Amino acid sequence: MPTIKSVVISCAGIGSRLGLGQTKALVKINGRSLISWQLELFKEVPDVRVVVGFQANDVIEEVLKYRKDVIFVFNHRYFETNTGASFYLGARHAYDYVLEWDGDLLVHPDDVKMILDTEGEFICYGDISSENTVFVKTDSEGRVLSFSRKEGDYEWTGPACMARKNIHYSSQHVFNMLEPYLPMKGIKVRAYDIDTYDDYIRVCELVKDWKL
Repeated sequence: MPTIKSVVISCAGIGSRLGLGQTKALVKINGRSLISWQLELFKEVPDVRVVVGFQANDVIEEVLKYRKDVIFVFNHRYFETNTGASFYLGARHAYDYVLEWDGDLLVHPDDVKMILDTEGEFICYGDISSENTVFVKTDSEGRVLSFSRKEGDYEWTGPACMARKNIHYSSQHVFNMLEPYLPMKGIKVRAYDIDTYDDYIRVCELVKDWKL
């Protein structure tokens, strides 16, 4: 049996670049909210934590339609912090290993199973596809060597799994939190984040054939 992980879904942000007037967790992907897609993928995970901030009540209401045992964590400083802060807040009191998952991220169901079955700490990356890219540089064994805003082999999409003892507060992004621990095991996945409206349209097409 793989080690049980806690999953922290960071849904506190405003999602201003998307331009749909709501937090990304509530955006409809082919008729259902993004957060409902994610909860379906984690239905076998016993400890799921959703970090809320902007439109918190609406996100909580939507989550409870699908799952009643989710732990809600508030990031009250969501206007001035990024995903690193939400991950830290959600990971407190979690299991020994914590899987970070952005609220704007969808990963192919087969790859989600692989992620949940993988032991230890690791960073996921994918082919370069989104408009607002953080690049990942890797070595010949697929380990993540560095992050960059300029160039790289792949795209940092998340998720990442960290030992809870190594998760420290950061007001920046999760990849900034990971940098002191590089190089780290890397896993290539089919992952799609939604930063812009064009990303949104593309993801709606990509997931049409997914069988949850």
